[in-house]
Amino acid sequence: MNQTHYLDANATQPLRPVARNALLAAFESVGNPSSIHRQGRGVRHVMEDAREAIAQCFAAAPQDLVFTSGGTEANATAIHAISPGRRLIRSAIEHDAVRSAAADAHIVPVHPDGIVDLLALDRQLSDGTASMLCLMLANNETGVIQPVAQAAAICRRHGAWLHVDAVQAAGRMPVQLGALGAQSLAISSHKLGGPAGVGALLLAPDVAFAAPLIAGGGQERGRRGGTPAVALIAGFAAAAEACSADDLANLGRLRDAAEAAALACGAVVCGNREQRLPNTTCIALPGAAADVQVIALDLEGIAVSAGAACSSGKVQTSHVLQAMGLGRLAGEAIRVSLPWNAAQSDIDAFAAAYRRVAARLRPTLAPHAA
Repeated sequence: MNQTHYLDANATQPLRPVARNALLAAFESVGNPSSIHRQGRGVRHVMEDAREAIAQCFAAAPQDLVFTSGGTEANATAIHAISPGRRLIRSAIEHDAVRSAAADAHIVPVHPDGIVDLLALDRQLSDGTASMLCLMLANNETGVIQPVAQAAAICRRHGAWLHVDAVQAAGRMPVQLGALGAQSLAISSHKLGGPAGVGALLLAPDVAFAAPLIAGGGQERGRRGGTPAVALIAGFAAAAEACSADDLANLGRLRDAAEAAALACGAVVCGNREQRLPNTTCIALPGAAADVQVIALDLEGIAVSAGAACSSGKVQTSHVLQAMGLGRLAGEAIRVSLPWNAAQSDIDAFAAAYRRVAARLRPTLAPHAA
């Protein structure tokens, strides 16, 4: 079996050593943070220190951070708790977590480069209907960074609110709730190199919280019921703090090298004319089905994905690339996303494997019409 080179960080990051240490240390503590005895107070202290650390990383107030089970719940909570009485609007390239929670939302199209159409957004909001826009900060498939601050200005002009899915952006670019002009922001631990199973919803100070998505014993200031997963929260905080030390410029150089190798084999890079996350590239090989490429690379010891990795192992045509108008290429694209610990050896292995895979596939392919 070939050595595996893990290049699917947008599905989940490898656990950071500091997060593992924080997780294990917190597991040693016994107590419920809602209890008032010594053990309960001790566990609560761990949780509140973590809350403060995470809030500081994203320029939010600790009291305005709501712990959840992950990014999916954070997005759903924002839509459930903030939008009542408001028309929902979302971009055409949102993650399935938002697409499902806002299934009846009005859709804002994107340009062929993957950027949301701000003029179309302005037109949709111009009728004066109280609305909430759901817009991701960076796309999970292409890495294209959205003009969220500009969208927020349009929302303010029309009295609309803005929820930002920052799950893929967090840790890979500066993310500050206030600077984005959003009412709410969703983040997830395992995308930062922390443990899976915990995330957070960050709220602007003036946001009214209608009702919790999960009711319970009044935890999280009545905004999310259930006993908090304190050990996971401690690992989450450690990972969030560690992200600030990542060499994002180096990740960008490695990403560019991976793209150059793919382009030399006749591939197409989707969204590469826009600003993107430094770790993410979406590469289409004309005429070769995405699932065939993923399996072929897996046999070569390279772990990548096709689109989002949240569909129970299914490979489906990317709705993101379809919204960008890429036609057949939407079913021929793989996502290469570099983890925090990616090295040149990973890129060298990918380049060699991709050349072999492309050489096997392309001779049998009919000429591609875009």
